[in-house]
Amino acid sequence: MANEEKPKKKLGFTIIKDDPTDGHKGYGIGSLSLENVSPLIIDVEEQDAVLDIGAMHARSQTERGIKFTTNREDSAGGKDYWLVWITIDFNPAGPYYAGVTACEMVVNREKRRGYKILADHVNLMDKSMKRKIIVDHMDAPSKKVLADYLKTHNPEMWERSSEQLHHDLSQ
Repeated sequence: MANEEKPKKKLGFTIIKDDPTDGHKGYGIGSLSLENVSPLIIDVEEQDAVLDIGAMHARSQTERGIKFTTNREDSAGGKDYWLVWITIDFNPAGPYYAGVTACEMVVNREKRRGYKILADHVNLMDKSMKRKIIVDHMDAPSKKVLADYLKTHNPEMWERSSEQLHHDLSQ
């Protein structure tokens, strides 16, 4: 038995769906539901947007195989990306884009190094879940890519979204 290797435990993530307090009095109070949050990755150079649910846990195709640091110089010469957290909510008219926040990310595939500040990514995801629109720090071409993606993904949701979102993405 000493020679046998025990299989490594896999780290799993639990995403709480629906009402975390459904059927329980007090259990799950304060838990957040990630059910209506989606991560969108915008490639600044290619002017392309891809919905990658793996980004929810920093495991998107863009992030795989990359060691991230908080030092921008480690990923010098890399590609710029925006990780955009999009939260959908419902009103009597139907679903709409309620929270949209963008985080900066740089990936250098040759060096297998990247730059991002994980705390910013987490805090901006939280702000998106709290129905905030924070996209003013994005470059204009990336804002256009984001606006075009949101419009084409579901034109009705775009129309029901706030004027602030329309205004902030048009500048």
